[in-house]
Amino acid sequence: MKHVVVIDSDHDMRRIIADYLSQHAFRVTAVADMQSVARIVATEVIDLLVVDPGSVSGKPQEAIQDLIALSDTPLIVISGDRIDEMDKVAALERGARDYITKPFGMREFLARIRVAAREGVIVKVEPDRRAYCFNDWTLLVKQRLLCRPAAEEIKLTAAEFNLLVAFLNSPRQVLTRERLLAATRLNGVEIFDRSVDVLILRLRRKLEEQPSNPVLIRTQRRMGYVLDAEVTIVDRIRPRR
Repeated sequence: MKHVVVIDSDHDMRRIIADYLSQHAFRVTAVADMQSVARIVATEVIDLLVVDPGSVSGKPQEAIQDLIALSDTPLIVISGDRIDEMDKVAALERGARDYITKPFGMREFLARIRVAAREGVIVKVEPDRRAYCFNDWTLLVKQRLLCRPAAEEIKLTAAEFNLLVAFLNSPRQVLTRERLLAATRLNGVEIFDRSVDVLILRLRRKLEEQPSNPVLIRTQRRMGYVLDAEVTIVDRIRPRR
């Protein structure tokens, strides 16, 4: 089920969009501000962002730029403001996938959502990519994907990715909670101490054969955590086709 995050300060509009998309096999998270989006990006995988930039604080074009910088997720702009062609062009040039002017028909909106979400899974990559190799895992940096032979690729959230990269950059070294907290902060969003334990648990579930008895990410009592693996950084690697 595709996960769509809707950012709009208009409560009624959020409810209408969330209800409609939920009826058509989408998981929807509706929020009113950018801070809420940053927290979601830090902890969950998102397939599509839908935002009314005029409803968030700051300048509309800056809001679009901030969202694109926050996540590589496809973004659709919806706007009720009177705009000219250059505003649309500016949003699209900044990386928005589509631009829809309010009011809009829900059937057309759904069609555009489906197209953007479908395109979002087609990751255009260069022939080679930098990657970390450890045990039988490969972490593709650009795509935030974990891969292993004869297994399904695993998409990491931004916070999970940052945490794993911190371990991979310092293998077999004890990393304190403070260092891990610093590694998982995203764009000024506060990640609390307890969140490190939650993220460690999530990584173990994805990496370990027996998450309850971890051998890869070990706990060092009263000290922190350590990644017990040989790590190789490959500057150019050919991703799966």
